[in-house]
Amino acid sequence: MTSNSEQREPEPLTLSMPRIVPKEEVRAVQADVREDPQPNKVNRQAVRDLEVRLLGSERTMRRREVAAGAGVSLLSARKIWRALGFANLGDEDVAFTQADLEALTTIIDMVRDERLTEEAAISITRSIGQMTDRMVVWQVEALVEEMVHQMRITDAEARKRLVTELPNLIESLEKVLLYSYRRQLNAAVARLTVRAEAGLGAAGEHDDDSMPLLRAVGFADLVSYTSLSRQMNEKTLAQLVQRFENKCAEIISVGGGRLVKTVGDEVLYLASTPQAGAEISLALAKAMAEDELLPSARVGMVWGGIVSRLGDIYGPTVNLASRLTALAEPGTVLLDSTTAATLAGDERFVLMPQKVRTIRGFGEIHPVTLAHGTGTGLIVD
Repeated sequence: MTSNSEQREPEPLTLSMPRIVPKEEVRAVQADVREDPQPNKVNRQAVRDLEVRLLGSERTMRRREVAAGAGVSLLSARKIWRALGFANLGDEDVAFTQADLEALTTIIDMVRDERLTEEAAISITRSIGQMTDRMVVWQVEALVEEMVHQMRITDAEARKRLVTELPNLIESLEKVLLYSYRRQLNAAVARLTVRAEAGLGAAGEHDDDSMPLLRAVGFADLVSYTSLSRQMNEKTLAQLVQRFENKCAEIISVGGGRLVKTVGDEVLYLASTPQAGAEISLALAKAMAEDELLPSARVGMVWGGIVSRLGDIYGPTVNLASRLTALAEPGTVLLDSTTAATLAGDERFVLMPQKVRTIRGFGEIHPVTLAHGTGTGLIVD
């Protein structure tokens, strides 16, 4: 007969449960640091070995050789490399590998085969370069922060140690990156298909063709961020901003929206319908108000036409949403009257007209405060 303790299932490991580094491992790492005869120097051999693994081989080629191998002019090759965000190199610099030649040939072949125009190829290549650059910086900082916290070593020591830890992570990170890319692309195609079938994808024929996409555009802005930033040290401020961005990203994702970008204390997001945008906006304002570690947020949202380029969005709709955010009271969501009209009659929302305001570039507008009506609102489990 087994006891209750023997029958009990082990508690599953979840992402909310931090890895507890055994004391023995922490002591071993700290001992390695203390015994290091050159604590301020990075293991150059480890760096070289990591470079070979990341680049696929030793650097053996110059830029003209790579361009010639791909069958293009150096000017064309440099356009691709600049789009990827690579530093400029001279003719005598031996900086390239066979992988560089293969990547350049892949991009060029899409243009040769007329699958892409040169302009589209450059734009898509730039998107890859910018996104992966930001992603890599983010991942390195996250890993360093984790090592400092878990292993109780200094920032400099963690950065030095990361060189030897990365080889154990590369393959797994690459798999998740490719998986995420394919899932995100599939989700984008699904949204495109649904909107096309419903006739929601673009503005009508009577609208301005220069703003072809109809979207709900919103901003969420932390209140008193500037004064708070003066009172906090660098680490505490970074933790606050990271907590804010993480909460926003989660809510926007659950609501079916897209986080366009984060700029310090402010996030810019999109949703495919005014209703989805309203749910996300209310959830953002509520989440910040209920978080004891974050200040309240002002939120502004507008439904209208936008232009999407290079992963960013532009147009009067974006500008008006930003202006409304600045006018909103802490913890509230502010709309323009046109956006409010699209939500009228929906019991999930309460619309409260405010006094007329004059906004530079837009003249008189009629702001409307948005509040929860019936229903549970957006639930983030």
